[in-house]
Amino acid sequence: MDINDLRSVVTVVSLLTFLGIVAWAWSRRNRARFDEAAMLPFADDPADASGRARQGEQQ
Repeated sequence: MDINDLRSVVTVVSLLTFLGIVAWAWSRRNRARFDEAAMLPFADDPADASGRARQGEQQ
C-alpha cells in the first residue's frame, strides 16, 4: 500500500462523511428542530423586556 492508496481511501471516506452530513441536514425528521433553531435570533429575550441589561453589556 503506497501513499496514493491512502489518499484514495481518505478521499472516499471524506466524501461519504460529507454526504452523510448533507443527508442528516436535509432529513424531514430534523426539520421542526432546525426551523425552531432558525427562529432563535428573533425570539424576545425576557431580560430585555424587564429593562435589565444582558450579561456583558453596560448600562
